[in-house]
Amino acid sequence: MSYAAFKMMHWPTGIEHCASGFITHSPSDSSPPQIPPAQAEDLDSSEWPTQRRVGPVPNLVVTAANVLEVYLVRIQEDDDRIPRPTGDQHGGGGTMDGLAGARLELVCHYRLHGNVESMAILSLGVDDHNKRRDSIMLAYQDAKITVLEYDDSSHELRTSSMHCFEGPDWLYLKRGRESFARGPVVKADPLGRCSGALIYGLQMIVLKAAQVGQGLVGDDEPTSSGGAVSVRIESSYVINLRDLDMKHVKDFTFVHGYIEPVMVILHEKEPTWAGRISWKHHTCMISALSISTTLKQHPMIWSASNIPHDAYKLLAVPSPIGGVLVICANTIHYHSQSVICSLALNSFATQLESSSEMPKAKFTVELDAANVTWLSPDVAMFSSKTGDLLLLTLIYDGRVVQRLEFMRSKASVLTSGITTIGSSFFFLGSCLGDSLLVQYSTGTSGPTSANGKDEVADTEGDLHLAKRLRRTPSDALQEFASGEELSLYTTTPDSSETAQKFFSFIVRDSLINVGPLKDFSYGLRINADPNATGIAKQSNYELVCCSGHGKNGALCVLQQSIRPELITEGSRGHAADSSKTMMEDDEYHAYLIISLETRTMVLETADDLGEVTETVDYYVQGNTIAAGNLFGRRRVVQIFARGARILDGSYMTQELTFGVHNSELISNSEAPVVASVSIADPYVLLKMTDGSIQLLVGDPSTCTVSVNVPAIFASSTELISACALYHDKGPEPWLRKTSTDAWLSTGIAEAVDGQDGLYNDQGDIYCLVCYESGTLEIFDVPNFKCVFSVDNFVSGKTHLFDKYAREPSRSSQDIKSKVTEEANGSVKKELPQDMKIVELAMQRWSGQYSRPFLFGILSDGTMLCYHAYLYEGLENTPKIEDAVSPHRSAEMGNVSASRLHNLRFIRVSLDMATREEASNVVSRPRITVFKNVGGYQGLFLSGSRPTWFMVCRERLRVHPQLCDGSIVAFTVLHNVNCNHGLIYVTSQGYLKICQLPAVCNYDNYWPVQKVPLRGTPHQVTYYSEKNLYPLIVSVPVVKPLSQVLSSLVDQDTVHLSDNDSVNLDDLQKIYTVDEFEIRILESGKSGGHWETRATIPMQTSENALTVRVVTLFNTTTRENESLLSVGTAYVQGEDVAARGRMLLYSFGKNTENSQNLVSEVYSKELKGAVSALASLQGHLLVASGPKITLHKWTGTELNGIAFYDAPLHVVSLNIVKNFVLLGDIHKSIYFLNWKEQGAQLSLLAKDFGSLDCYATEFLIDGSTLSLVVSDDDKNIQIFYYAPKTLESWKGQKLLPRAEFHAGTHVTKFLRLQMLSTSFDRTNPAPGSDKTNRFALLFSTLDGSIGCIAPLDELTFRRLQTLQRKLVDAVPHTCGLNPRSFRQFRSNGKAHRPGPDNMVDCELLSQYEMLPLGKQLEIAFQIGTTRSQILSNLNDLSLGTSFL
Repeated sequence: MSYAAFKMMHWPTGIEHCASGFITHSPSDSSPPQIPPAQAEDLDSSEWPTQRRVGPVPNLVVTAANVLEVYLVRIQEDDDRIPRPTGDQHGGGGTMDGLAGARLELVCHYRLHGNVESMAILSLGVDDHNKRRDSIMLAYQDAKITVLEYDDSSHELRTSSMHCFEGPDWLYLKRGRESFARGPVVKADPLGRCSGALIYGLQMIVLKAAQVGQGLVGDDEPTSSGGAVSVRIESSYVINLRDLDMKHVKDFTFVHGYIEPVMVILHEKEPTWAGRISWKHHTCMISALSISTTLKQHPMIWSASNIPHDAYKLLAVPSPIGGVLVICANTIHYHSQSVICSLALNSFATQLESSSEMPKAKFTVELDAANVTWLSPDVAMFSSKTGDLLLLTLIYDGRVVQRLEFMRSKASVLTSGITTIGSSFFFLGSCLGDSLLVQYSTGTSGPTSANGKDEVADTEGDLHLAKRLRRTPSDALQEFASGEELSLYTTTPDSSETAQKFFSFIVRDSLINVGPLKDFSYGLRINADPNATGIAKQSNYELVCCSGHGKNGALCVLQQSIRPELITEGSRGHAADSSKTMMEDDEYHAYLIISLETRTMVLETADDLGEVTETVDYYVQGNTIAAGNLFGRRRVVQIFARGARILDGSYMTQELTFGVHNSELISNSEAPVVASVSIADPYVLLKMTDGSIQLLVGDPSTCTVSVNVPAIFASSTELISACALYHDKGPEPWLRKTSTDAWLSTGIAEAVDGQDGLYNDQGDIYCLVCYESGTLEIFDVPNFKCVFSVDNFVSGKTHLFDKYAREPSRSSQDIKSKVTEEANGSVKKELPQDMKIVELAMQRWSGQYSRPFLFGILSDGTMLCYHAYLYEGLENTPKIEDAVSPHRSAEMGNVSASRLHNLRFIRVSLDMATREEASNVVSRPRITVFKNVGGYQGLFLSGSRPTWFMVCRERLRVHPQLCDGSIVAFTVLHNVNCNHGLIYVTSQGYLKICQLPAVCNYDNYWPVQKVPLRGTPHQVTYYSEKNLYPLIVSVPVVKPLSQVLSSLVDQDTVHLSDNDSVNLDDLQKIYTVDEFEIRILESGKSGGHWETRATIPMQTSENALTVRVVTLFNTTTRENESLLSVGTAYVQGEDVAARGRMLLYSFGKNTENSQNLVSEVYSKELKGAVSALASLQGHLLVASGPKITLHKWTGTELNGIAFYDAPLHVVSLNIVKNFVLLGDIHKSIYFLNWKEQGAQLSLLAKDFGSLDCYATEFLIDGSTLSLVVSDDDKNIQIFYYAPKTLESWKGQKLLPRAEFHAGTHVTKFLRLQMLSTSFDRTNPAPGSDKTNRFALLFSTLDGSIGCIAPLDELTFRRLQTLQRKLVDAVPHTCGLNPRSFRQFRSNGKAHRPGPDNMVDCELLSQYEMLPLGKQLEIAFQIGTTRSQILSNLNDLSLGTSFL
């Protein structure tokens, strides 16, 4: 293997930055969040805030490593008229401020080619009548800044400006330094006049915002985006802070209340260190600069010195108070131009001798690493490093702050960022636990009035939360649920009576996070199938991961593919063709219809499935094509090849046969029969095998049906490749809003519906038709007027809009689409002739704000998916003069009548692992929509690679189902025994009745189950014989300082004389220590409950470092034993020599009794920490301190037989046969060999560079062995051993084979055998050993999972050429360059560049999202074909679908 592919399979989930701003709407658009009816405003609302208005709610922007997401907060009012949608599991809690719930809905999601280092929102300040929108500023490593704004017309973010301060022109900014402690930091002025970016530690970039109407893009802007303009950056300049005598800048911010922007910088004049703290402790200062962007001047207007050395953050106090808070680890200081006041938080707070006594808080807390946001202009909420929420109130009079008051509130998740969203919500972003959206309510009232209503609401919220905890086992929710309502008493300066200021919180929504993944093991699922082979066998496994930290620690059980829980299964002798049920929302189903090749079976779905084929009037002599309900479930319609039956219960009321209508077709021997059916009450659309269409129209008054051929199709000669009906349900049909007709969008529509004989709330029905030519048209039913048409739908353009709507004049998007049109013209000649849409579906799932999705399946198995959105541009007047085509001239007059001008679609990228193989595409319908399967809604795609698409938060979550191979038919079943379950038939003819596993949460990249541990998990291993998972857990325990000090003292020497000088109040201090234990967990059989079978506690101040199940050869009994081995270290400070213990435990034979599940068989104390363990050919390899020793096991003793001196500290050991790979903490990797006859460990080769290893593993490709290592600069390197080559210094040196920047810390590699794919089976190259090929699955600290897979040279060259093309061919979000992102980062260390032998599948996956013409063009340019590229990518994802 000289070549590999880097492929992400689960993207980062740990949220690092969060911010809120009006991105998709301006504050004056009150449409996205509806304002609740505030009737209480007639009363004197200053004393009675019974109903607090929830103002305009901004968007939430979050980033996780290189993922950027924008969310809307969807508010649900407490209104009895609106029924709760069934599939809505979010937004639990009671009613607060007139809101019954709120949930996050995804607007857009991007995966960037660069990690976001810092984020700021550029906004014009908080004004509810503001028409301008905010922009997002993002900063990336070394010194790149991008400003993004939301574009309505394309429903996505676009880059408004890019600023780069890297490269030869800007080299002088680094001042000769190569490595920097942190990336760039961006902050914005609260009024949006400018923003600042601190790069390279000392250079301040001032970015000046453009005045209204003078942006970079300029004049056409207000017209094309409908009046809403985002804030833009106009120009920038650099301030060298070193010239202002600032050397060590810690933080900066912009303060409120000045005419010009004022930047306050926190910096350290001369640094101190731990040994000098007692003499030199107030070393920081703040300086306020007034920034004049026009003159480029920055005079200092005030400063303050003597700030403690541990100050690390500035927080600007909002108007009307102004000023800045300086946050230190032990104190908080308020500074403004005139006032200074401070607050000590614990007994470590020091103060200057000259100053007066510092007031103390009522309780002790340490504020290092805290995050903070403002809940109201005078109350800030802190989230501390222990996850407590604390409230800081500024007691002020006018603009003079008199004192600070600190209060403890509830406990919550450990946060990485916190932001207030509007006036009623805040968001706790976390990379250690689940992130939470919390609604808060505040108010003041006299001491007399009892706030009964709010307290009731809060306890109700706790009840609701308790119900939700079954779904989300998140610690943070439990802690919110158990806390009391927070009340905080403050005295107001202007009145004598005490006012009570109360805050109450309700958790409204949570975003799941599986990071940081410290370790994982690969074990069998509970419902694994031992007989499975091939790809179905992969579905037997799951990843059990150590994730989270402290009280957010959890065991995450991740499964890439869904494995439904079987209720019953039956065998049907012949292959079933399709199965359909009559379904309706929450009633039980009555009949199950199974269509076989020659007959139809009907089963009654009462208590059990009984066959009633003989007793019902269903057509049972041949196969059934479709069945469904008509007339609001009063009748059933059954469609078969030559006709249809209408049934009432089990009795037939009407039968129809489909004759031949077109006279010229009679000459054919075969009359056309029904090919596909789409039912939308009361219409049934039939597509015949000859490409014609028939419509069955139902009459609700008589419950009868008549056949009707729409005139527009009867006269047309164009062949139809696919068609479907779309039922736009609900009281407010969504597509009506997209029409330009005034009368349609007002409320008179009910009367119009009444004349058609429809039901009032039924909504509208549309017919989607795709022609063989690739054109898509939408007609309204039953008039069949064309309301929307798109040319060349097959090509998969990024946006679809009605071709009769005038395109926006100079929008960048349409220039793109015009270019692709021209490209299509030139490449038309090599377009595959048979490329057409074989199946269409359009669906809008329940939910107040949901928008329809449009799906199309191409004949080569590609799935196109589009999401509809509304865009009301100014130029959307129909352009009749352009639309002159001969066969449409008849309807030219009313072209403008009722077209859906404002309807647009944006293409959604699907993380589909695999595609259908084109060979076995049968003309059987593959899409089945489900409204409620286990509480989720979406669609199921059957076929050879069955896949679930679930709609969560208006985003599609794609989960494959591998366990049964190919699935030919699927339907929903809801009856007594199978609540909201499903039935499917496999290609072998097995019928399975199942339910979705309820313990998993499917709103994640992979289905996940979180098992809370309430401690930090460190390492996990798997014991396969008993299905047990031993893992290391540490729980933080608070102890008195005296106890901690006494345990640190070594027993041999007497240090106690020093302790006499320690004064008494120091011994009252408390200190948090981690206590370690080994827990042995077993995955529960019932309902996914995991139970702890045994725990092994460690001694005091002993840390367990590693736990592994090892197989040792017992030299006494001459047989292999599986033992649990644990390596530990005593942490006793730097004065005591390091020691560790090596422990071995045996598993008991009787697993029922948990007392003797494990028993200790060996324990020995060693010099140095025991940091890694492995079994090597029946011997035990132990890394203790800087030495690795090989032991043989006698049954009671470990006897050392060989050793090797490693450089510093071994972090990982890997074994293959008799080869050993060890990773050192600073000195890179060593490759050793064990020789049995001489009993010696000898060094074969090593990497001579310095590298801080995180994880190592062997990569096997056939007969070649490579060595993979990940490091602390987020790189991955592959080395190989080649003693024959000259540059390896006679074999001493490992040679680099590939290097790659992963962009995240990789903590663990796992070697798994790859599946052989179709490509290898058909033409195996002679002599190539394709079966013995292994890939590495890896986990990372930001919650992502990926793999490194070996490639053969031909595939690698093809994909690498494609990758180089795609760097230029794909428009990258934020303008980031994928090539520079994947360049090896050495962070200032000397490094010779290695070969570039790894392809980036993150970039290659964008090939499928290109329009078809562009795909063909690129494939043609690199000398290959589109199908060849797609089959290579497909084989890769197939070979690495391990779960």
